Amino acid sequence: MVELLAINGGDAAIQGELPVWPVRGAREEEALLGVLRSGRWGRLEGESVVARFEQRFAKAHDCEYGIACSSGTIALKLALMAIGIQPGDEVIVPPFTFMATATAVLEVNAAPIFVDIEPDTYCIDPAAIERAITPRTRAIIPVHLAGQPADMDAIMELANRHGLYVIEDACHAHGAKYKGRAAGSIGHIGCFSFQASKNMSAGEGGIMITNDKALAEMMFSLHNCGREPGQPWYRHFRLGGNHRLGEFQGAILDCQLDQLEEWCERRTANARALAARINRIEGLATQPIERAEVTRHAFHLLVIRYDEQAWGFPRELFIEAAQAEGLPLAAGYPIALFRQPLFENREFGPYQGYRALAPELDLTAVDCPVADKASQSEAMWIHQKNLLGTPELTEAFATAFEKLDAGRNQLRGIAAQKARA
Repeated sequence: MVELLAINGGDAAIQGELPVWPVRGAREEEALLGVLRSGRWGRLEGESVVARFEQRFAKAHDCEYGIACSSGTIALKLALMAIGIQPGDEVIVPPFTFMATATAVLEVNAAPIFVDIEPDTYCIDPAAIERAITPRTRAIIPVHLAGQPADMDAIMELANRHGLYVIEDACHAHGAKYKGRAAGSIGHIGCFSFQASKNMSAGEGGIMITNDKALAEMMFSLHNCGREPGQPWYRHFRLGGNHRLGEFQGAILDCQLDQLEEWCERRTANARALAARINRIEGLATQPIERAEVTRHAFHLLVIRYDEQAWGFPRELFIEAAQAEGLPLAAGYPIALFRQPLFENREFGPYQGYRALAPELDLTAVDCPVADKASQSEAMWIHQKNLLGTPELTEAFATAFEKLDAGRNQLRGIAAQKARA
């Protein structure tokens, strides 16, 4: 007999508490108290907790230089400023990502050019990049979506051939590796976020990493009010802002960096075990997680593709039923970026540099069917914190998916009732 689904009044498959994020304990408390007692709460010149963290994080990600800042969004903006983006320049971005990937381009008065994503990885499609390159293209921002590195060999080949900069949006990809190289170290600059949901978190914060000394010095200046290292405090060489990371956040992140390897291994083990079970279910398929070139997936998200035709009802009902079972499943980005009101209405405030390219440039006049499908009906995911649980919890997640599979006729009945209502 098929078990009654929780959405139909049955017992939920998953009982008890889910993992807590962020992870915190005595080490974090002591680190914060150390900063409190020191009286040095801001990262200025000389030695500091933030400076130590910058060096350690950069080294852990195969880079020589790290500049911590106030957010991943600011990291992207400062990286674009550092490479010299000008009004009317074009920067190629994917449309299936958080809005900052594109709005950072607007905030340096350039034009984000949206190109489609790959149907299996949801990362930016190199073939679509090549078709979008024009004489005005200056840079590419690939997003390592969910923590899976994009096809960096193909992207770097395109960039080198056309003389373009590559800024890696690695905000999902702490600890990820592509062919043994750390995400963020392959392009000219890598940008990470430490916002509350990320795989390392201080509530807010970000970092830029690079192996290019000149770019590192420029990013340092831009994030520190236009100052330059070794120069007098009240000497400002260019337009910069105060985008420094505070010492309290640096202390938290310095502790978390010590746990990154362990967390990566635990997420990977749980994600692989869960994906193996999900991929046996008709109408569900995870983002490919065993690609040869991906040495390590960071699993900020375990992405699942939902086939509405196979199930016979929309993704939203499946998610509702999953949540009733206690599964922490959510829809992906619900609309592609270029369909956001921000872009449809060109509500860019004072950032009108794109008009140097074409006064009436329509940033929504793009064809990205893969991104549209992912947003509107296909993409679902489980957040990284839920991949830090015990093997027993992962087993319970898998059992819940299998329960939904067995009860798909119940769900079709609910869908029919909703249609008649």
